Amino acid sequence: MTAPLHEDRRGTSGARLPDTQQGMRRRNLSRVMHAVAAHGPLSRAAVASRIGLTRAAVSTLVDELIRSGLLDELGPERPGRVGRPGSALAVSGRGPVGIGAEVGVDHLAVCVVDLRGEVRARAVRQVGNHRRAPEAVLEDLSAMVGRVSAEARPDGLSLAGLAVAVPGLVTRDTRTVVRAPNLGWRDIDLGPLLPSELPVTVDNEANFGALAELWLGSGTPEDFLHVSAEIGIGAALVVDGRLLRGTHGFAGELGHVPVRPEGPACPCGGRGCLEQYAGEEAVLRAAGLEPGEDRVGLLTERAAAGEADVRRALRGAGTALGIALTGAVNLLDPRAVVLGGALSRLAPWLLPPLEKELSGRTAGRACGVTVSELGPDGPLLGAAHSVVRGVLDDPGAVAGVG
Repeated sequence: MTAPLHEDRRGTSGARLPDTQQGMRRRNLSRVMHAVAAHGPLSRAAVASRIGLTRAAVSTLVDELIRSGLLDELGPERPGRVGRPGSALAVSGRGPVGIGAEVGVDHLAVCVVDLRGEVRARAVRQVGNHRRAPEAVLEDLSAMVGRVSAEARPDGLSLAGLAVAVPGLVTRDTRTVVRAPNLGWRDIDLGPLLPSELPVTVDNEANFGALAELWLGSGTPEDFLHVSAEIGIGAALVVDGRLLRGTHGFAGELGHVPVRPEGPACPCGGRGCLEQYAGEEAVLRAAGLEPGEDRVGLLTERAAAGEADVRRALRGAGTALGIALTGAVNLLDPRAVVLGGALSRLAPWLLPPLEKELSGRTAGRACGVTVSELGPDGPLLGAAHSVVRGVLDDPGAVAGVG
């Protein structure tokens, strides 16, 4: 079973509910959930004011959500309010949870996020997955999902679904990885290899990173280009608070934009791709360093110490990023570019040459470049939160509304 991916910051748009009385009720349940999740604790009267329904209608919906374990009553509101105090409502910390998982080139990660957005359990394993059989990788990931899920169950948490981030192209509305050059995977349906008892979504890690930035980033605009840079480099475009996927779901392959057509061969089959100049391994090669367990930590330490070769390599990576991003900015005109992923830790050395290229090559007004606060955790958190957003978008599915 494939769970829908809910991508809209404003909520309620991911689940297409029927235009019937029951469909309207489910939409209103969602509006209540989103209001409390975004602004709670709130009284019934405050919820009614925010979503434009009568207090009686909201009370009926709230009672249903409390019975379903999605909302909690915290007791009377704080003193000082005019009129009769109402009972404050909050999203339940004991309701359904979302499981996010990430397949990286050199790691596997799993986390559980509750409806309040709190991480309840987490596990990370360092393991080389390049050219490793998908069956072996997903067997290890499934075992990690099982262990992390078991940590959540003693707290009475139910599992709403699993979302998996992968560093490759995933066909839209499927769980098929069409191509993941840095893993060596091609045309792999991950569905049969993942736990069958949960609704499962699979998507590109850059998409999940952008969604995490949209939902969790402070001050992130509703129009931005998110660059997720690690061993590979991906990008995702958010327009008017929604992820732009492209016809087949392949939008955002920034890492395979050629910046020097005569450059070195890339695993994708092209030459001179951005990843060959700005990916982690490329920067290490240019700096004359051997890959270690914490590649970015090594680069950060050496750059901070003033090593000329490392700083030169980072300037080259920033220049290549700027060249590739110029084309995207000229074409798409985003409000901002957000640098995420592991290389966000190297922003002090990457940003000056990157911004120089953008300012010198952009046809219109150059957009600002910011660094994600989420860093390398973005794809994993975005995956888990996508499941949580699914519950907020259609709580009627949990409440048993047909």
